[in-house]
Amino acid sequence: MTQKLFAELGLSPDLLKAVERMGFEQAAPIQAETIPKLMAGSDLIGQSQTGSGKTAAFGIPAVELVDAKSRAVQVLMLCPTRELASQVAEEIAKLAYFKKGVRELPVYGGQSYEHQFRGLKAGPQIVIGTPGRIIDHIGQGTLKLDKVRMVVLDEADRMFDMGFREDIEKILESIPTERQLVLFSATLPPPIKKIIERFTRDPVHVRIEATSLTVPAIDQSYVEVDFRSRTEVLCRLIDLYDVQYGLIFGFTKIQVDELTETLIARGYNADKLHGDMTQAMRERVMKRFRDRKVELLVATDVAARGLDVDDLEIVFNYELPHDPEDYVHRIGRTGRAGKSGKAISLVTGREFGRLQQVLRFTKAKIERISVPRLEDLEEKHANRMVESLRNTIQEGKFKRQDKLLEDLMESGHAPGEIVSALIHLLAGESGRSPERIREDDPRQARPAARSDSRPPRGPRDESREPADPRVAKRIDESGVWLKFNVGHNYGAAPGDFVGCIANESGLPRTVIGPIQILPTISFVQVAAEHAEAILKAVIGTRLRGRNVNAMVAAPPRPDSRPERPPTREPYKPKRERKRE
Repeated sequence: MTQKLFAELGLSPDLLKAVERMGFEQAAPIQAETIPKLMAGSDLIGQSQTGSGKTAAFGIPAVELVDAKSRAVQVLMLCPTRELASQVAEEIAKLAYFKKGVRELPVYGGQSYEHQFRGLKAGPQIVIGTPGRIIDHIGQGTLKLDKVRMVVLDEADRMFDMGFREDIEKILESIPTERQLVLFSATLPPPIKKIIERFTRDPVHVRIEATSLTVPAIDQSYVEVDFRSRTEVLCRLIDLYDVQYGLIFGFTKIQVDELTETLIARGYNADKLHGDMTQAMRERVMKRFRDRKVELLVATDVAARGLDVDDLEIVFNYELPHDPEDYVHRIGRTGRAGKSGKAISLVTGREFGRLQQVLRFTKAKIERISVPRLEDLEEKHANRMVESLRNTIQEGKFKRQDKLLEDLMESGHAPGEIVSALIHLLAGESGRSPERIREDDPRQARPAARSDSRPPRGPRDESREPADPRVAKRIDESGVWLKFNVGHNYGAAPGDFVGCIANESGLPRTVIGPIQILPTISFVQVAAEHAEAILKAVIGTRLRGRNVNAMVAAPPRPDSRPERPPTREPYKPKRERKRE
């Protein structure tokens, strides 16, 4: 099935901005097939599995349809449970974010009638509810449906299984016949077919089927994780498998940004790739990754389309894609040319429906593995250190320290004690001394840096070691301050400015100094001799969804540093950052 971007589906600017704000680039198959047909005014019967992206498939056309100037109910969405109704309402609110005047209201049992009366009186155009409570409001005259232009039955088969058939028929009978009917159902049993025959007119059928495909050369596994611990588990897996060349797939641009910042803050050599980056930036990142100057690349599916690499050790699915075919394309980037490859997916509770689709699609064995324990990481670390020491001794390429050893032994220290102290120092320099890690809380167990004892593979990358969360590297007083039109209100973090300047200008990250982020603007100090080149390179590029404007500015006042915004803490390794 041809993959499409949302920009290709004929959406209004407000909806495109909302989709971009949610971090989506590429439409899921059900969305690409459904949205144009619904926007053309057709009745539609959709068959797809849970987790396929169907809420946006009917939610986007519904928001497009609404006349924001009218306070009448224009779209009615029926869901089998209050949990699903609440989730759908949240999604609709995000989609309608830039369409001023559009209101949505969830209406379901278990919630106060008074609260719902006030909500309905305020004039929502989109009502999302369970059939029983909708019937109650129709009966009390608090819900008028005479202006409804679209009705959506979400998970219709479940509603029929729960005994809502009569309520649904009664609701549909109370709605004008000149309206669209959209019905989503995994199956179409006879009672639903009767509803379709009675209440729809020449409906379009859209069915997203999972075909099968096997990928035998790749060792596939998954680990069950709590949403809050996902980043920590990923870091443990990276260290357990000693990943030197891996690809990590995120689902949205926002997710890719946040994960990359976290990995860099923890000492990993990581970079990102997504659609908000200019083509020049993407090409530079891809070249650095192909040249193995980047160990871990975090990318969205769309941005990684043209990425063709060999010898990729492992692919991580930080979040499973909606389309099982995307899963196959992702993991197919490892295990090439007859070599073995590895793919590990991090699966939260809400993603198990997607995992089942992948299993049916690939017909492959995907083994469940456990979250690596700290003991496993320490054992791996020790084994690597022993192997490194053994190789060094066998090669003999080291300077003997007999005099130092004799002095320590004459001071009363045993050889074993000396060796243990040296290994302790080595572990401490790598940031991995076990006593720094709490074992009781996986969200606190932060591997701050790489857990191996490999020698450095090149010049020290100082951008990976920010001594202060807001500072890349201290520059002398001759440095020039640049003022950017992006601040933490837009989600900006230090890594964004470092990446933007380094990628766009092609200069090393060592030319970047202190970074101070305020609500709407930010200050970055750079080496004076490169200030003009940096300005030319970054002006007009995109940063956190904004067109960058920058200029030379006076140094920020010492008292102008704000407190870090409470909802974004991108460089605090001992906390999870909230998903937007």
